[in-house]
Amino acid sequence: MNQIIVIAGPTASGKTALSIKLAAAFDSEIISADSRQFYRNMDIGTAKPSDEELNEIPHHLINSLDVTEKYNVGRFETEALVVAENLFRKLDTVFLTGGSGLYIDAFCKGMDDLPETKPEIREDLNKLFEKEGIEILKKKLQEADPEYFSECDINNPHRIMRALEIITITGEKYSTLRKKAYKKRDFKIKKIGLLVDRDLLYNRINKRVDRMIEQGLLKEVESLLPYRNEYALQTVGYRELFEFIDKKISFEEAVTLIKQNTRNYAKRQMTWFRKDPEMKWFETDETEKMITYIKK
Repeated sequence: MNQIIVIAGPTASGKTALSIKLAAAFDSEIISADSRQFYRNMDIGTAKPSDEELNEIPHHLINSLDVTEKYNVGRFETEALVVAENLFRKLDTVFLTGGSGLYIDAFCKGMDDLPETKPEIREDLNKLFEKEGIEILKKKLQEADPEYFSECDINNPHRIMRALEIITITGEKYSTLRKKAYKKRDFKIKKIGLLVDRDLLYNRINKRVDRMIEQGLLKEVESLLPYRNEYALQTVGYRELFEFIDKKISFEEAVTLIKQNTRNYAKRQMTWFRKDPEMKWFETDETEKMITYIKK
């Protein structure tokens, strides 16, 4: 039977290098489940695989969207399943890699039938965001659904507004609604979670942000300035530098915030993945043990 091997873990845990190594061992290919790496021209700030890495092992869905395109987890589920189906025509084992827990869950379990957007509710939330900023949205979500608040990217206003919108429409917690559907897939799924010591992970994150700055992250953000309000750019690494460009904070403050917000994001990623009983945990250097587990 065909199988999907999920490689999951927090940002900066080494998923990219490990996935390439494992995919090479199985002469396989990789489907990206990183919701930020789908977008073209967002390379440095998303820690996208290098050209050399992309050439070494075929990757799917990376660089598949313009920053102006609207994209959601439901569309990802559909497109990633099509990619997997095509790959299974020539491969027995395919890898799915990323740190976006919601996207991984959508691929593995299916998306819930959540209500469509109601323009009047979204408009009210947008007005609230424009008037009072993201903190009021965070507060409302924390009060309405503390479980989802502890897991989601709380610095992404669009994701917060979508959750609040669904809570308003249904009168139920978003975290509860997300757990109702579980679609059976016609392939096996094995999930590998990467364990990294917290201090080591935070140190890696800080160093990676410094490396991004050296590689020209500010220049990349400046090139995307005309698109700053697009959904794709409401994310760590871009939002903070937009504030610097607006002269709201200093460059040093922006860099410090990127590091802090990335560490917080990594913490929420681990909260999400630790709740998955199907996740098999490995230290990042236990490659041979992972290969044995995959071959079982």
